[in-house]
Amino acid sequence: MRILVFGAGSLGTLVGGLLAAVHDVTLVGRKRHVARVSKTGLDIVGVESGHVTPTATTTETGHDADLALVTVKSFDTQAAAEALAACDVDAVLSLQNGLTEEILDSHLDVPVLAGTATYGARLVAPGRVECTGIGRVVLGALDGGTSPLAERTGKAFRDADINTLVASNMPRRRWEKLAVNAGINAVTALARVENGALASDEAHDIAHRAARETARVARLEGVNLPNRVAREAIDRVVAQTAANRSSMLQDVEAGKRTEVDAIHGAVVETAAKHGHEVPTNRTLAALLRAWERGEGVR
Repeated sequence: MRILVFGAGSLGTLVGGLLAAVHDVTLVGRKRHVARVSKTGLDIVGVESGHVTPTATTTETGHDADLALVTVKSFDTQAAAEALAACDVDAVLSLQNGLTEEILDSHLDVPVLAGTATYGARLVAPGRVECTGIGRVVLGALDGGTSPLAERTGKAFRDADINTLVASNMPRRRWEKLAVNAGINAVTALARVENGALASDEAHDIAHRAARETARVARLEGVNLPNRVAREAIDRVVAQTAANRSSMLQDVEAGKRTEVDAIHGAVVETAAKHGHEVPTNRTLAALLRAWERGEGVR
């Protein structure tokens, strides 16, 4: 399969690199990183390892691919959609944080699959990505149900030895992903701790409150996500990725803009449509936005 990875940061580079072992992969990313990959290939280190030689470029338009894998930061989704509209791709799969698939779907005339990924990834240097934890990719039709396209895409991922599940209940899984992100990202970023620190004590309680609020908003949106399922998902991901540093923590440590708007901000805004308050998510969003303004990245 010809796969275009749009947004070759940590996760995009890892997944794209794993796919490149058996597929024709093109990474679209930042200049220093893709220049190194073009010159010497990509090194994958950590719990997954290997050396692959995907095509790598900074050019965002004019590509031809069977699948575009979107892994840009959520605040870059609009720009990614506009660039992909100038490419010849047959389908799109998002593995982003937040509920970004609708933006892609509204701009593109090809099927958009929804997805989640719990693999731990860290871009340690140009041309070198560390897999910090083996997770799972879950993908399926955006509106739920069965999908031959999703099945073909899932097989392509499994052919590359990526732990992959094709699911028919993606609306619920998308909100479950948002609940997990709401519980883990801001808490780890503000406390400057690895995911495993959320397994107990006060941080555990805050993470659970944020996840419960998100599950409640999902139900207001007509998606059946019980509080118990959201809490169990938090605990499961924390246990599986205990040594990982969340993507939001990595952004804060690097002094970069975070995805607070697409995660906690999305929960707050969606809750407001229903006249519902989500105080934990509102507080976490306010604190991160204050940090961003102080750093001059907002």
